[in-house]
Amino acid sequence: MAIQVTDNLDLGGAIRARWDYDPDRDIQKFNFDTAFLTAKYTSDTWIAAAKYRFYGRAYPYQYTNHVGAVQFAESAWVGYKFNSNQQVQVGLNQVPFGLQPYFGSTFYETLGNVAGLEDVEQVGVKYIQQSGDWNIQTGYYLRPAWQGKGTSKGDTYSSVVSNADSYVADGSNNQERNTVVLRIAKAMDLGNWKSEVGISGLTSTLKNRDTEEDGRRNDIALHYKGKNGPWGVQLQAARQQMSPRNPGNTDLVTFGGYDGTYNVAARGNLYVADLSYDIQGKYLADLISGITVYANYSGFEKSGDDFKTSQRAIFGTSFSVGKFYIASEWIFGKNDPFIGGSSYTQSLGAGGSNQWENQLYTNIGFYF
Repeated sequence: MAIQVTDNLDLGGAIRARWDYDPDRDIQKFNFDTAFLTAKYTSDTWIAAAKYRFYGRAYPYQYTNHVGAVQFAESAWVGYKFNSNQQVQVGLNQVPFGLQPYFGSTFYETLGNVAGLEDVEQVGVKYIQQSGDWNIQTGYYLRPAWQGKGTSKGDTYSSVVSNADSYVADGSNNQERNTVVLRIAKAMDLGNWKSEVGISGLTSTLKNRDTEEDGRRNDIALHYKGKNGPWGVQLQAARQQMSPRNPGNTDLVTFGGYDGTYNVAARGNLYVADLSYDIQGKYLADLISGITVYANYSGFEKSGDDFKTSQRAIFGTSFSVGKFYIASEWIFGKNDPFIGGSSYTQSLGAGGSNQWENQLYTNIGFYF
């Protein structure tokens, strides 16, 4: 339902509500989630996209007084198409690392998002080339997204290296700069499975603002994505290796996003497995369509001494009801900063409550 302003320019957005149910923490909330605005420009040569988000007042931002108290850009880039198989994007765009655009079928996303590997937007230049079955994407990113508005030092859409807020014990003040990333993927048929296999690598500088010394971040990932009729499978294994030059604890790096900051283990392995099934057809007088059911597991196994593994499992479904898009998920988490009240600031670092927690989450969006 995006508004076509011209033959090339579309304007759109969404208004979304969310329902959170966690009986263990006596949470039962149905309220406003977010509103965002989008713009998309497409021509034979020039392309561009932008998305800006607004949060506030409602759970989990009930500590703010109004919608827009927390706001930030998700993307804002301009691109040029050399031909149908080659293009370049400049600005705030998605870093091409691992499974794209997300690490699975879920709405809530995986622990990869919290660890700063999934759905990451940074400011830089990305080049994309399709050569037969091969897809090559490479980018140079000067810095993470610009800070938005909020109450924390983590005011970005993506989870990125940040300056810790005062409430983060063993927090650090690092800045990520000069990120170089390369992703190579190949499409192939494996029996009846339309498949993609790929490898990604990322390296960047972590400049510590307290010691003024440069550390490094080096990440690598292998992924598989397959489709066989209604069935879908996505698999990924990634290694994150950060060597910060913190004045104190060097086993932790502070990340931030969505108006909060928290610690992440400097070294660890991320594993993701996703299984999905598409249900064809329309139901209830053609009102319900596009039904997908899925199960997703992500685990972050840390290398630090006595650091506890973080895990997240999601069982859910997504579908359209008329002009509304709905995703409903039963989420389980262990040492997960967002699930069940485990330590927000330390769960992805040394660990939190170290027990399984769960909650129900539903997002209802009207997109235009």
